[in-house]
Amino acid sequence: MGIMAKARGKALCWPRVIATVEVEGNQYFPPDAIRKEYFKASEAHSVCPWKGTANYYDSGSDGKRNAGAAWFYPDRRMRPKQIKGYVAFWKGVKVER
Repeated sequence: MGIMAKARGKALCWPRVIATVEVEGNQYFPPDAIRKEYFKASEAHSVCPWKGTANYYDSGSDGKRNAGAAWFYPDRRMRPKQIKGYVAFWKGVKVER
């Protein structure tokens, strides 16, 4: 069972608490927890030696852009496998547990 958490923002499907996976203090939300129309794939990437390469999303609504506001690990070879495709937030997105 995941940790129950909530992220505040218009870009999320549910303004309610949902099950997440916690890794290194970050809450990873299921991919269907975000409203894709508010996210655009970013050219930014970062590499973690044990989780692999992270891809980023820019988010935005009402004419405001939040560059690199969310990230995810798409590679199925990464560890831990339970966060593959799950989305974590930072840069202005408040996550509550």
